[in-house]
Amino acid sequence: MTDPGPDVEREFHLEPFRDHLGFERGLSPRTIDGYLREARRFAAFAVSEGAASPGQVTYQLLRDHTARLAEEGRAASTVARCVYALRGYFRFLVVEGVLEADPSERLEAPRAGRPLPDVLSVPEIEALIGAVRPDDWAAPRDEGILELLYGCGLRVSELLALQGRDLDLREGLVRVRGKGGKERLVPVGAAARSAVGRYLRESRPTLDRGRSQGRVFLNARGGPLSRMGVWKILRRHVQRAGILKRVTPHTLRHSFATHLLEGGADLASVQEMLGHADISTTEIYTHVDRSHLRQVHRSHHPRG
Repeated sequence: MTDPGPDVEREFHLEPFRDHLGFERGLSPRTIDGYLREARRFAAFAVSEGAASPGQVTYQLLRDHTARLAEEGRAASTVARCVYALRGYFRFLVVEGVLEADPSERLEAPRAGRPLPDVLSVPEIEALIGAVRPDDWAAPRDEGILELLYGCGLRVSELLALQGRDLDLREGLVRVRGKGGKERLVPVGAAARSAVGRYLRESRPTLDRGRSQGRVFLNARGGPLSRMGVWKILRRHVQRAGILKRVTPHTLRHSFATHLLEGGADLASVQEMLGHADISTTEIYTHVDRSHLRQVHRSHHPRG
C-alpha cells in the first residue's frame, strides 16, 4: 500500500515535506516523487503497525519496514534509496519541531553488492589459448602471457613487471610484486611452465636487443611490453577463438580464482595467491562459485 489516505498524509506532514523538498532543497520533480513515494509507503506501513503519527515511530519500526522490503526481494540499492529518503523525511520533521528526536538516526542503508566479475568457462579458456597460431612468430610469447595470466591469476601490471629472477620454473614458482610493493609466491602449473619455458628458450633471446630492462615479456622492438600491448594480444586471440564476451586481462584473473574455488580450493589459499590483503575482497568469488553450484544442481538433480 503506497497511498495512505488524506488523514494519514496530514498526520504525517507529507504535504509540507513535499514543499520542503521542492522550495527549500530545490530537488528535481523526479527526486521529489521518489522521496515522497517512500515517505508515503512508510506512513501506510506505520499506521498498519499501530503507529498513528510520526511521534509513535520507533527505530525498530523503521528497521521492520526496510527488512520487509528486503524480504519482498527488493534490490539492496532500492532499499538504500528508501533509507536515504526516510532519513531526509525525519530530519525535516525534527527541524520543523514535529519531533524532538530522529528515530532514523541509526538506520543504516544496506551495502549494494559488488557486481559479479565476468569469467570464462574452462572450455573458453582452452579455446582462447588454443587460438594462438603455432606459425606466428609471437606464438611462444603470447601463449606464455595467457598461461601466466590465467594459470597464476596475475594482474597485468604484475605480469609486465616480471623479471627473469622472479621465475623459478624448475620449482614451479613465480615471485610477484603486488600492490603496495608486497611480494608473494604463486605456484606455476605445468601448462604455464611449459609455455613460458619455451618462450624463454626460443623467442626471448631473439627479441632482446639490450633494451629489455630485464623484463620477461618484450615487444617486437625488444623493449618491455606495455599494458596496451597485452590488451591487443588478448583481443586478437579472443577474436580468433570466437569468444563473444568482453574479455580483459582481469577476466583471466577472475577466471583463475573462480575455477580454483569450483575445483575445491579453500578461500584463504585463493586469497594468498591473488595477493588480497583482506579476505572480504576474495569472498566475491564465492558468489560466482555458488552460481556455478546452482547451475550444476539445476542441470543434474532430478528436482533441480
